[in-house]
Amino acid sequence: MNLVDTHCHLSFEPLRNDLDGVLARAREQSVDRVLVPAYDLESFQAIREIAARPEVLPAFGLHPWRADEPLEPEQLESALGEGAIAVGEIGLDFVIDRPSRERQAEVLRLQLDVARAAGLPVMLHCRGAFEELLGILSEYRGELRGVVHAFSRGPELARRFLDAGLHLAFGGTLTRPRAKRPRRSARAVPLERIVLETDAPSIGLIDVPPEQVEPRHVRRVATALAELRETTIEDIARSTTANAERLFALA
Repeated sequence: MNLVDTHCHLSFEPLRNDLDGVLARAREQSVDRVLVPAYDLESFQAIREIAARPEVLPAFGLHPWRADEPLEPEQLESALGEGAIAVGEIGLDFVIDRPSRERQAEVLRLQLDVARAAGLPVMLHCRGAFEELLGILSEYRGELRGVVHAFSRGPELARRFLDAGLHLAFGGTLTRPRAKRPRRSARAVPLERIVLETDAPSIGLIDVPPEQVEPRHVRRVATALAELRETTIEDIARSTTANAERLFALA
């Protein structure tokens, strides 16, 4: 059985302080690949260094919280040429006041254009801007593939992202019985459109605080999904790993 953590910030503390231990513990839980997205421009170099490890797969992009940083298309294209498997983490976050909504949308479109030209999938962050994100994605219909990471909304919104051609990533929220909306979605979404993630160290499990979450906890997410869908963890692992391999063109 093999599992993939499709979204983990290994360049963040405390994970980066014990990379060898983190990855060893992941392997013990059958997590043999970890996809690591960039966050800001400074993180590009840190992720290049981390990606020297064979189980670490890099993605480069500018998070909407950092959309005020000066990103040029050529700069992103150059980074992607260094073995990147995706453009990310990118998206919209209208819960925050700055950067402005206009700047976030401008930087998102820039990165979507680069992803389309490079033929790479996108790793999408979205908070408080689902209609706006779906509107922008409609401009690229049929020309992009990707995933909405840390999906935590209900089946109706899930269907709209599926209709846009995207996958959905579920994480530690599935372990929380009170997280009714994402758990309903996890039951309703076709299994072939689901991937697993931790978003460590940003999202906790029911009994693990965010700062203690590691890629190994993908196995807990897989177990929770298996229980919700009344199947086996082996079935979940087989399907979600195959999905990740197709979506991100993993060898």
